[in-house]
Amino acid sequence: MLKGLPDASVDMVFADPPYNLQLGGDLLRPDNSKVDAVDDDWDQFESFAAYDAFTRAWLSECRRVLKPEGSIWVIGSYHNVFRLGAAIQDLGFWVLNDIIWRKSNPMPNFKGTRFTNAHETLIWAARSREQKRYTFNYDALKAFNEDTQMRSDWTFALCTGEERIKDEDGKKAHPTQKPEALLHRVMLAATRPGDVVLDPFFGTGTTGAAAKRLGRHYIGIEREETYAKVAEKRIKAVVPAAPEDLAVMGSKKAEPRVPFGALVEAGLLRPGDRLYCPRGEREARVRADGSLAHGDLTGSIHKLGALLDNAPACNGWTFWRYKTDRGFQLIDDLRTQMRAGMQ
Repeated sequence: MLKGLPDASVDMVFADPPYNLQLGGDLLRPDNSKVDAVDDDWDQFESFAAYDAFTRAWLSECRRVLKPEGSIWVIGSYHNVFRLGAAIQDLGFWVLNDIIWRKSNPMPNFKGTRFTNAHETLIWAARSREQKRYTFNYDALKAFNEDTQMRSDWTFALCTGEERIKDEDGKKAHPTQKPEALLHRVMLAATRPGDVVLDPFFGTGTTGAAAKRLGRHYIGIEREETYAKVAEKRIKAVVPAAPEDLAVMGSKKAEPRVPFGALVEAGLLRPGDRLYCPRGEREARVRADGSLAHGDLTGSIHKLGALLDNAPACNGWTFWRYKTDRGFQLIDDLRTQMRAGMQ
């Protein structure tokens, strides 16, 4: 199915491939009851070589169907994530981050022979090293995180309670169902409303449910008919958010570039106008070419600001002020005004 998708047709891939756990036998609790572990046929591979060949095959197709500015997220545990990471780099992807999903309610190590396995790793990668652009909604994530830069360690609980999908017998419909909160954050970070998200290991449809709720399109590929039916029923019940509630915080980096000289051309500032340092103790004249002059010193808003502040660099947009009836105002306010007119 993946080979049948057109080249450069999806904006993001989220992949939760088989772990290849290589279990040596049943897992038992201290009371000898059996742990419902991942022992399904889809997680069985005859060797590491077979698993690596399978991994490179689907990753190669994912790279082909990604748009030039797309990205991929792959999640794994210690059993497989290092093999996944090597394949990702060997195939030409460029790793942007690894994210640690810290499980707030991990399953204990019943035998007491190892540390409790309390996290999984997500690898986020661009399509290539040469890729200059990819979607990263930095400002949206910062607002989401109470105006603090989002870190690379995320804490979510394993699926329990109502979120855990059960079959007709009351058993888990899928052994490795991911929390929808995890997919919500991934899509908030790396997609925009209307983008197409591909999940080649769709399972019970967590990616599709999150995509529908957030106004993204999705393509889900799942070979196990039982899982596919569960996913269809689950996604059908999802109520998407209203379009007006899906916009993400914009980044200044994505806004139209406005050189300082454009403010002079537009008449928002005129040659001869005075600009002032943050405390108003020094001033500079605006010149017709968009440069500033202070005595014998001349330069751009950034260069002259750095000279007067005796600093190696300066953001002139937040350094210089102009005088109004209401006091000093940042020249960056004029840039914002001009951008609004451009849009």
